[in-house]
Amino acid sequence: MTKATESQDPRPAARGSAAVQGGSPDQGRPANQGRRVAARNRTALVAAAREVFGEQGLNAPLSAVARRAGVGQGSLYRHFADRLALASAVLDENVRQIERAAAEPGASLESVLGVITWHLSRSTAFVDLLRVHGEQARALSERVRTALSGCLPAGHRLSTDDVMLAVAMVSGAIGGSTPAEREHLALRAWRLLGVEVGPSRPFEAAVDE
Repeated sequence: MTKATESQDPRPAARGSAAVQGGSPDQGRPANQGRRVAARNRTALVAAAREVFGEQGLNAPLSAVARRAGVGQGSLYRHFADRLALASAVLDENVRQIERAAAEPGASLESVLGVITWHLSRSTAFVDLLRVHGEQARALSERVRTALSGCLPAGHRLSTDDVMLAVAMVSGAIGGSTPAEREHLALRAWRLLGVEVGPSRPFEAAVDE
């Protein structure tokens, strides 16, 4: 794709295409089906953005995100007004997964740290959250802190502040060009800190049928 093509805003074209066809892609479908399709597209876009941003950085072409999600750029811009909105959605979903992992019956500090480690190794935006100050970053960081606090056993040798500091330290050790390399370094850092971590994994909820 040429530089000129990348600079074009696909939103007007997407709206024009829908008008020529007589409406949006969801028009003519039952309302509940349209909502399910929209929800699936949004979930796919967030997952694709996490991968693409992790591979290419936060300045990766949004067209690459749309292709990875299997949707058109018009669909991307219907859900997210700009790059910042998309990156914010990735951050919010990362934190939501951590919160769901902490709320799971039988959740432990180790299991939640495993989910955090997965996001640290796969989401550039999540690592940046731990390094950049700002109102949104503070709010999301506080949600992670609350999730960790809820699964920290009474009398544990580490406080919640200690665990948050350890997470920030591990994020600083993240490097490598692949998720496997970054995960290896993260787990090595946890071992050096003497902190036990459960399996590195996402905690994703299925889209409603």
